[in-house]
Amino acid sequence: MSSWRERLFGGFKKTSERITENLATAVVATSATLDAQSLDEVEEALIASDLGPATAARIRERLANTKFERGVGEAEVRRVMADEIERVLAPVAEPLEITAFPRPHIILVVGVNGSGKTTTIAKLAHLLQEQDYSIMLAAGDTFRAAAIGQLKTWADRIGVPLISGNQGADAAGLVWDAVKAATEAGVDVLIVDTAGRLQNRRELMDELAKVRRVLGRINPEAPHDVVLVLDASNGQNALSQIEIFREVAGVTGLVMTKLDGSARGGVLVAAAEKFGLPIHAVGVGETIDDLRPFDPRELAEAISGAR
Repeated sequence: MSSWRERLFGGFKKTSERITENLATAVVATSATLDAQSLDEVEEALIASDLGPATAARIRERLANTKFERGVGEAEVRRVMADEIERVLAPVAEPLEITAFPRPHIILVVGVNGSGKTTTIAKLAHLLQEQDYSIMLAAGDTFRAAAIGQLKTWADRIGVPLISGNQGADAAGLVWDAVKAATEAGVDVLIVDTAGRLQNRRELMDELAKVRRVLGRINPEAPHDVVLVLDASNGQNALSQIEIFREVAGVTGLVMTKLDGSARGGVLVAAAEKFGLPIHAVGVGETIDDLRPFDPRELAEAISGAR
């Protein structure tokens, strides 16, 4: 099996190739500095690569203030890009920490349907299993029978108990039962799935708020984490999802999935720059161990294509 670094660079290959294509349209000078037009073109290329205007502006400023002994080529731009991306990612690269006492530590997982939320729950459970935590899952997405069935399949596959009900069951009541079962079993971590909610589904937003209230009555500290799963292929739309879920669900951290299938992985940097929320892990594949915390420098090099 390839190393995590190899999978990470492979996962961001489409993103770095897109950056290469966009930079190819920019004027790269052989002089020691870039002129204003060239700087504008580089900045526009970076924005087009979904890195976000703030990060693109930072890279532009760094390039404008740097003298290059051998001229400004694509490799030099990439190195500067990697440095600035690392600066953005370093403060937010925070693996999930299981701190709740008494147990269980409750993680509420939110996100729109199709983001890879249910699969991410299984991968997150597996990651925590590797750290010797005992896990229980709760199928709180009672809106869709398929979601309940999918989570049961994953629970069986990774060998963890699942609390579930029928389609249409009261999600808050199910979560109450799950917390009670996890407490009685002495489980370390309870991971709760929720229905995919969008701004135009008010009743589902209200249900999510109800789940949070129920958890708060059980334990004033719960949920201990509210993790939003984002699909990298959504690009800048992922930023609007963060705004919506942060308001309704009180999102405390992010996980970004499907980076290997998208050329829009630069949005990870834009999200970090704009919101400053912890990014707990990234997903770059379909296997159970393809969700991992990341090293900011390594990820910056993967995105920029710098080596």
